[in-house]
Amino acid sequence: MSVSTCPIATVHAPAERVWHLLSQPCNYDLWWDAKTLSIKPEGPARPGQQVQAQTVGLGRRWPIGIRVEMVDESKRQIRFTTALPLGITGHNHISCVPIDEANCRVSFG
Repeated sequence: MSVSTCPIATVHAPAERVWHLLSQPCNYDLWWDAKTLSIKPEGPARPGQQVQAQTVGLGRRWPIGIRVEMVDESKRQIRFTTALPLGITGHNHISCVPIDEANCRVSFG
């Protein structure tokens, strides 16, 4: 079975500022429900980069692994594969598109 979702939000901030937040895995703790444990290699998102994290649910700690597959700075896009508990694999895409100088649209799916 396959499920596809793509939440989209309008953010009241310039696209450059939001992209800086989204393209730095060390900032992920600010917006996801997990604690980042390691980023290898450290630094901005880049193909091949591995992020290990952990979330808590149902009284347990659950591992999360992310592998960055593609980063397109000019289009403000990141594609990655997420390994979740119970054998679930997510193929995710983040994009940040300017609406005007003060707002942008962020999608995650």
